[in-house]
Amino acid sequence: MTPDRPPLEASALRALLLAPAGPLARLDVVDATASTNADVVAALRREPGAWPHASLLVADHQTQGRGRAGRTWQTPARAALTCTFVARPRSGPETFGWLPLLAGLGTVHALRATTGVRAVLKWPNDVLVELGPDAEPVEGWGTARKVAGILAEVVPDAGPGPAVAVGVGVNVHQDAAELPVPWATSLALAGARDTDRATVLVALVDALHGLASRWADGGGDALGTGLADEVAAVCSTLGAPVSVALPDGRTLRGTARRLDDDGALVVVDDAGAEHLVHAGDVRNVRA
Repeated sequence: MTPDRPPLEASALRALLLAPAGPLARLDVVDATASTNADVVAALRREPGAWPHASLLVADHQTQGRGRAGRTWQTPARAALTCTFVARPRSGPETFGWLPLLAGLGTVHALRATTGVRAVLKWPNDVLVELGPDAEPVEGWGTARKVAGILAEVVPDAGPGPAVAVGVGVNVHQDAAELPVPWATSLALAGARDTDRATVLVALVDALHGLASRWADGGGDALGTGLADEVAAVCSTLGAPVSVALPDGRTLRGTARRLDDDGALVVVDDAGAEHLVHAGDVRNVRA
């Protein structure tokens, strides 16, 4: 065991987080796995009834983490918090675009509350820490660094009805040599006042449960519940000049103006035309 990277205590987490004491319907904690999202997606297809809404799989060590566009990464054992939630929305698929944004909002709330870092959301599924003017700027990222990522995958054949596997990965203990890219950081490097993974996990579960309950009670209406405004308030992408690498290979340049009703990013180009972006890699452009 690494002295400053202790394993998660499954029994203590279950006592805190499983119903009736906590909001979770199921909690599995495993020593290691390739990908919590891949495991949950496979389990939902194989045995959907065993994974109700508010189930959670947590891995002490994820060896082949997955991101958007098939990207993978590795983290040292017990250096990160890696987990996947099961959501079974009662609203239609047209509302699902809000799920990664709400997961990002919950992650921002949890990190701010427990660690004190200046966490913000980068559309659509990254959580950043703003390091301030003394940090060396990185092209496309400025003085912000990625500390967490979200991956939401819809599983349509997880009857009854679809399910969504919402993965959250938070860099916690990594040192600079253990980070995969120059624009990443960890809570420890960002000066967090608390780097206990269990504390962060409990705060994350509580934050996501509260947001999910509000969203569900509002029928998936992020605007009517006020959740859209809350996402916008923590989204550092809005108002910034951006370059968006679109899935078809084109590049869109303009200003990220607002979020659309379904969570899409509205980018206004230099000619004043609005473009709806539902997927793409967004990079900040220094003015």
